[in-house]
Amino acid sequence: MATQTQTLTGLLKRVAHEFPDRRALSVSGKLDLTHARLDELVERAASRLASAGVKPGDVVALTFPNTVEFVVMFLAVIRARATAAPLNAAYTAEEFEFYLSDSESKLLLTSRDGNAAAESAASKLQIRHSTAALSVKDSELALSLPPPSESGANSLDQLPVNEPADGALFLHTSGTTSRPKGVPLTQLNLASSVQNIKSVYKLTESDSTVIVLPLFHVHGLLAGLLSSLAAGAAVTLPAAGRFSASTFWQDMVKYNATWYTAVPTIHQIILDRHSSTPKPVYPKLRFIRSCSASLAPSILARLEEAFGAPVLEAYAMTEATHLMSSNPLPEDGPHKPGSVGKPVGQEMAILSEDGEIQGPNSNGEVCIRGPNVTKGYKNNPEANKSGFLFGWFHTGDLGYFDSDGYLHLVGRIKELVNRGGEKISPIEVDSVLLSHPDIAQAVCFAVPDEKYGEEINCAIIPREGSKIDEAEVQSFCKKNLAAFKVPKKVFITNDVPKTASGKIQRRIVAEHFLSS
Repeated sequence: MATQTQTLTGLLKRVAHEFPDRRALSVSGKLDLTHARLDELVERAASRLASAGVKPGDVVALTFPNTVEFVVMFLAVIRARATAAPLNAAYTAEEFEFYLSDSESKLLLTSRDGNAAAESAASKLQIRHSTAALSVKDSELALSLPPPSESGANSLDQLPVNEPADGALFLHTSGTTSRPKGVPLTQLNLASSVQNIKSVYKLTESDSTVIVLPLFHVHGLLAGLLSSLAAGAAVTLPAAGRFSASTFWQDMVKYNATWYTAVPTIHQIILDRHSSTPKPVYPKLRFIRSCSASLAPSILARLEEAFGAPVLEAYAMTEATHLMSSNPLPEDGPHKPGSVGKPVGQEMAILSEDGEIQGPNSNGEVCIRGPNVTKGYKNNPEANKSGFLFGWFHTGDLGYFDSDGYLHLVGRIKELVNRGGEKISPIEVDSVLLSHPDIAQAVCFAVPDEKYGEEINCAIIPREGSKIDEAEVQSFCKKNLAAFKVPKKVFITNDVPKTASGKIQRRIVAEHFLSS
């Protein structure tokens, strides 16, 4: 039975057996599925995929909004021992072409409405396309599968058993380098990560959450969806197929949510909405989780005050199948604003450039190893060589452990601003800017400078109705930062470019403002 806890499929099977009648998945106001029903739909769809010629090891690309069809088909692909490659539905045809060919996808799955850009890329690459639609009336799944590429009719009882080493998920890093790197993840990676997330947040069958993040990204997929399902807990998808600030609390109350996880940008949207139109009643939350970018301590404090729940900041990346460290629940220890908590379920060390392990309060590169970590990037020997030195996976993040063993991140190795030999952490300057009452969002970045090599600039989005100007921003920074860290130029804007997963990438922001 050991294999059962070492595969995601095994964990979900166990839940369908233990909690068959508990709610697993809802689409707000439209549909509820129990764990047993979800398992049935997944088995049936997996067997359809197998009989249509999808073989173990094949990569199947999926591009959907956050819908029940996505969840069923994602799990069915993995159940059929194939590898799921979820893609952002907003990609252009050129981007789809890159991702479909880089992942070597054999089949593209979309909703019945389809996706013109994805389909045109698939047809150019001669990749088959199928659609999936779940009928709300009888919760049956209609799959338009093309005939198998070669015969291999597979009945339900012949579905292969899932192995820990099976490839299960293929994602690309939204890394700071220009070309995304392909990250293959196995059933064991997924099972390990889901169990780490379950254990640190004590998720059980009594928990319930509303998904606010896209499921083509590791944060929403692993922390929101899969960990909940593997705990026997319930997940609600917004009726719109994506996050909507106007329905968020309604759904949270209606489905008795006990927690939610989001990126700082979404926490800020939720907070702003709370200050302009507060709800008469908020659910009693066990905790709120923040991940994928640093959360300013001032925002953390406002969230805790507004919603009466501890805000736990975590640290994660695609290569670690999401979670690496997290602040604990209150009963397990303090949560520290500005820190990303303690390692969860894996070894973590701070290494110097020559691979020496650093003691407390010494900066170095954050490195990890454990069963949740990818074995290496796809077809990228160069990245693998530099990424796995000294027997550790190198995150590219700089940080230190404090004397209590909590990790503090200082910045990306490549994003530190080197101003005439003085290293400036953009995260630190962001944090100061965000503590100003008139600043809603802020992002700092390096710009080339003749005198110092690099100088620091920032872009800010003012709060609604605020008249803040560049002089005020700079004088505020001078009061709170060493002179060399004060942004030389301030761009005041109402929008900063973000990646699909809601991350602000400094490199892209810099290019945007320097070219405009």
